[in-house]
Amino acid sequence: MTSTGVFHRPPPNIIDKLGALNWLLLIALCAVTAVGLAALYSVAGGSWSPWAERHALRFLVGLAVLIAMAVVPLAFWMQLAYPAYAVALGALALVPLVGTEALGARRWLPIGPLSFQPSEMMKVALVMALARYCHGLTPGQLSNPLRLVIPAAMIAAPMLLIARQPDLGTALMISMVGAGTLLIAGVHIAYFAVGGAAIAGGIPLALPYLHDYQRRRIEVFLDPSADPLGAGYHVTQSKIAMGSGGFGGKGYLAGTQSQLDFLPEKHTDFIFTTIGEEWGLIGAVVVLLLIGFVLAVLLGMAFAVSSRAGRLLICGSALTLFLHAAVNIGMVTGSLPVVGIPLPFISYGGTSLTMLMIGMGLSMCAWVHRGEKM
Repeated sequence: MTSTGVFHRPPPNIIDKLGALNWLLLIALCAVTAVGLAALYSVAGGSWSPWAERHALRFLVGLAVLIAMAVVPLAFWMQLAYPAYAVALGALALVPLVGTEALGARRWLPIGPLSFQPSEMMKVALVMALARYCHGLTPGQLSNPLRLVIPAAMIAAPMLLIARQPDLGTALMISMVGAGTLLIAGVHIAYFAVGGAAIAGGIPLALPYLHDYQRRRIEVFLDPSADPLGAGYHVTQSKIAMGSGGFGGKGYLAGTQSQLDFLPEKHTDFIFTTIGEEWGLIGAVVVLLLIGFVLAVLLGMAFAVSSRAGRLLICGSALTLFLHAAVNIGMVTGSLPVVGIPLPFISYGGTSLTMLMIGMGLSMCAWVHRGEKM
């Protein structure tokens, strides 16, 4: 984009922009996060420490960042799209060299006393980069094979780096977010049909190259009883907990599987199980409705935005949120293999929550500047 091009606009009136915020989205995000805080308070045995208080603080900081991002012209964030992608890709490349290892995988980069997952940063950066690339192209131009080389490389590069960590679940998530964004941008569906068929046909060929624990997860997914005390333990305990919750749940702070530590990763990947045990089917449905409401608000925002880049940012963020929720809930209910994907705004996790809030900030920015064409 040239210096006189489409991504340069005069600064907005900040007061007017604050008044133009989509307060329905902000309320919905607060509601979903409140459920997460209640669940994190419960799994800590009725204590704000160590998870709930940190989650609340991170959300409040993220909320401030979201509002600050919203009042900045969308053109500014689009100018940062490619640099952000380059930084995220560089961080992923550094993980094998200087990253810290936990639970058999090297996925985190240390920053002083803290650490973060570059793969979470890439989910936002990829949507930004694809939105900028697709902005000035028609669906017909995007469907040209030569035009698809660059976005395909944008998706493939981080996917391969993440898969080597190893983190196959997040690698697949990156590919689905990228492919979904291109589909929304107008790339012909035939490419996805061919790609899907190729992936399906290549699965048997890829199985020998999976790590032992990855193959074991697939085996346990197909037959959870094959290793109930090993690889199948997580899903087995999750099903027991959710089933015992029944319709109305055992009661807040009264979940035996979570309170007695039978449920592993109860504050992160399996937080939805805790909700199902304590609040029953009613609580689980409420969580689904809240997440669905956030998605509905985002889609409504996308239809109201004039710029193509803004629409793609909102749709890409909504797609990321949907995939996270769908995979996490499918994982804890035994409908999908366990891949370590958190439940958005509810699971404990600093990098994941921060990146989700940045994605919401970009979406809000597109909404606030919805009348501007780029």
